[in-house]
Amino acid sequence: MSLNQPNQQLRIIIAGGGTGGHIFPAFAVAQAIQELAPEAAILFVGALGKMEMEKIPKAGYAIKGITIAGFNRSNYFKNISLPWKLLKSYFQVKAIFKKFKPNAAFGVGGYSSFPVLKYAQTKGIPTFLHESNAFAGKANIWLGKNATQVFTGTKGMEQFFPAAKVLVTGNPIRKNIIQHSYTKASALKEFGLVDTMKTVLIVGGSLGANSINQVIKNNVVNFFEKNIQLIWQTGSSDVSTFYRAAEGFSNVFVNSFIDNMSAAYAAADMVISRSGAMAVAEISTTGKACIFVPYPFAAEDHQTFNALALVHQQAALMVTDKEVNEKLLPTLFSALNNEDLIKNMENKVKTFAFLEADKTIAAEILKNSRP
Repeated sequence: MSLNQPNQQLRIIIAGGGTGGHIFPAFAVAQAIQELAPEAAILFVGALGKMEMEKIPKAGYAIKGITIAGFNRSNYFKNISLPWKLLKSYFQVKAIFKKFKPNAAFGVGGYSSFPVLKYAQTKGIPTFLHESNAFAGKANIWLGKNATQVFTGTKGMEQFFPAAKVLVTGNPIRKNIIQHSYTKASALKEFGLVDTMKTVLIVGGSLGANSINQVIKNNVVNFFEKNIQLIWQTGSSDVSTFYRAAEGFSNVFVNSFIDNMSAAYAAADMVISRSGAMAVAEISTTGKACIFVPYPFAAEDHQTFNALALVHQQAALMVTDKEVNEKLLPTLFSALNNEDLIKNMENKVKTFAFLEADKTIAAEILKNSRP
């Protein structure tokens, strides 16, 4: 497809956000679109007050915010204003479309994805969505019926979407996760750690994981006594408590957010992580042994489904959130002392990696969109 026709430019809206698990794949696809079609114009649409409104402009992309929120399952009273927000978001999306005149809309999940893609579908504009999890969310299921194409992170998603529209692409990950020059030793130096101790990377996603954090906080001295180093991403909640817990321990690097995740993965002998789709994709691509602790309140319990897909193939271990206090550290210490188990997980987890997901999705969007 040529984009060099006079006065014609392909314009694509990318909608979604809320967490790094939605934002980072959106970045990856946007970059791939720009590589394949440099003249294409890209506009992001996000939810006002969510992290995409800060992260996306920092990455150099334009974004428009809309007033939208999801259904609150834990406090139904908070849903009183939801119909008003949905109505307001409709008119906001309508105004954005009128000004930007998109030729295609791509949704990556998150609050803003549904109103943007739904509006595009009512106008006959090609819509594409990406379902990253092993259990599809309700909004994506509704959108999938009239989508031009549905990209999925895992196989077997025909139970949720029209089979003819499904393309298994895997989950797009940030380029710097796999394109780096770190050795394990040089990566450890980035965190002030040494290459003579085993190193565990602890990540709870961009929003943190309190149950995991509490176990680590209460056992920092235990890691010191066992000569185990920690690279600990706490998330933004209660971070000062975790800084204090690690104070004085040279074997612990702690921060609320780790920008240099390529170094963090390269440095790690093992990972403890939530099992959001993007975490699973990054761990698979980097070939790291992992203990997943699924977030128990994720919609449709999709994090458990994500983790079990690997656990059933002996590619990872899993500890449930309610068992984390009793089982997380014994499982970790036992695994670190079993080199055969670690190697087996490292080999098998790589079979779940999709290295070209971003390019595959970008190419399909471009192929099925016209200026």
